Amino acid sequence: MNAGELVELGQQLRVDSVRAAAAAGSGHPTSSMSAADLMAVLFARHFRYDFDRPDHPANDRFVLSKGHASPLMYATYKAAGAIDDEELLTFRENGSRLEGHPTPRQLPWVETATGSLGQGLPVGVGIALAGKRLDHADYRVWVLCGDSELAEGSVWEAAEHASYENLDRLTVVVDVNRLGQRGPTRHGHDLDAYARRFQAFGWHTVEVDGHDVDAVDRAYGEAVSTRGRPTAVIARTLKGKGVESVQDREGLHGKPLPEAEEAVAELGGPRDLRLRVSPPSPDGAPSGRRSAGTPDLPRWDKGEEVATRNAFGEALAALGTARGDIVALDGEVGDSTRAEFFAKEHPERYIECYIAEQQMVAAAVGIASRGWTPYASTFAAFLTRAHDFIRMASVSGSGINLVGSHAGVAIGQDGPSQMGLEDLAMMRAVHGSTVLYPCDANQTARLVAAMADLDGIRYLRTSRGESAVIYGSDEEFPVGGSKVLRSSGSDRLTLVAAGVTVPEALAAAQVLEGDGIAVRVIDLYSVKPVDRETLRTAAEETGCLMTVEDHHPEGGLGDAVAEAFGDGRPVPRLVRLAVRTMPGSASPEEQLHGAGIDAASIAAAGRLLVGEAIVS
Repeated sequence: MNAGELVELGQQLRVDSVRAAAAAGSGHPTSSMSAADLMAVLFARHFRYDFDRPDHPANDRFVLSKGHASPLMYATYKAAGAIDDEELLTFRENGSRLEGHPTPRQLPWVETATGSLGQGLPVGVGIALAGKRLDHADYRVWVLCGDSELAEGSVWEAAEHASYENLDRLTVVVDVNRLGQRGPTRHGHDLDAYARRFQAFGWHTVEVDGHDVDAVDRAYGEAVSTRGRPTAVIARTLKGKGVESVQDREGLHGKPLPEAEEAVAELGGPRDLRLRVSPPSPDGAPSGRRSAGTPDLPRWDKGEEVATRNAFGEALAALGTARGDIVALDGEVGDSTRAEFFAKEHPERYIECYIAEQQMVAAAVGIASRGWTPYASTFAAFLTRAHDFIRMASVSGSGINLVGSHAGVAIGQDGPSQMGLEDLAMMRAVHGSTVLYPCDANQTARLVAAMADLDGIRYLRTSRGESAVIYGSDEEFPVGGSKVLRSSGSDRLTLVAAGVTVPEALAAAQVLEGDGIAVRVIDLYSVKPVDRETLRTAAEETGCLMTVEDHHPEGGLGDAVAEAFGDGRPVPRLVRLAVRTMPGSASPEEQLHGAGIDAASIAAAGRLLVGEAIVS
């Protein structure tokens, strides 16, 4: 397309954005209109993509970080012939593929769900990392950001990571339209303010008039030719560009244009230009190796003392040896999580994200979008910082593995800032998630391997301290299952435990047996999905369930067990032992006792529960 045709294409994208929002009665047309020329030049001149083969390994990748500008993306799809005008006007309708903010669930051209601002660039960094470090491919990654979202700290985690990794095939295009949702942005149209920030992180920057198609074309060309560092194209634009009644005016964010037909006429009326996107280069295909095999998992003998975090590290390294698609990401605590075991064996597939948990999870999402299987690990407590990224990964349908170590009060003297006491609740609340909490080394190894082939968000909780191996190395642990560790026909109480509380529950059961109280013990290693049938059988046969968890009472093991009886059947007597106080620094044994979840406390609670049941 020549310059005149690019101008017309930009106007068409504006018109179609206005029309889509008008048909829906909602949306963000003014935010779409500001970036229309940026999109027109990108897709007509620089983007390499086969819309008929969205999974083509050499395709460039585009991420709309300002996801509220989805009408612009859909208008571009129409211009490229991927959708027709009839579908464009189903924007935001029930059942339409064209959701208010884009997701890849039904649209194969969308790389990741966006709309929670500040996430597009971090995920784009992950995609670019996959291209450079894993795929060894030549595809480029383009990210369109809004200026408002540059207030998010996650953007600058991504900026530093991209510069550190020299991701010169990554370009962010910043649509500086001056206006946010409630009014002007912090820096308005001061392009240099944004340029200084990117430059401070080591980026090449280009400042440009975002409505001058020739200038935008040159800026993109400069980005493509820049070597050794990523590029930020910082474009001055006007929100609502082209319609006098809304252009650069406040109070119109997230609203269809009040006089849509007049606005379309002012923009020159509907057009039907067809955009020919250049195909990917045949030389850009990935060359990374992705061998597949059955892992030779580490094995431990019963009675050995092994921390589950160690078992995780050894199992992940073994899994990486068998499968070339496994990638490990670390939040600069690999010596504690034991992810360093993988790093020593497979340094080419180990990505250090440093203390930037949002970027670590976002990078995992980007890497997963390229067909790799990432495991991202840090302390369980620190994953809370990245919860929004985990939530949005679920919206994307992303398949990532998250591992949280140093869970619960059992870590001891480090104190509450390091204790994961909310992680089970956080991960259980994520749509479609799997939550696993192993108690010994062999169980951990099996579950680490099983995670790789699951769908959605998978979370494994590991512990700092050593614990005795109680399972044989050939034991199977199906996801959604549990293990009944002891039972009899005279059981009067069932203890339900997971992780560090399993040995405490077993010890308590032994003490209670000496008191003449028969107790059943269930290792509920699969916290989500939960083994409803085993729990229901235990409730019917013993009448009482007691959950014991190294976690706050809200949303953890106790709630998982209670929900097994949420189908209307009678709910058994249920008692929950959990961490109900704010712990300080103490030894692991003192911590467990102080929280009331050690063997002595469990036994005391069991005596009281059974005694009350007898009296009643």
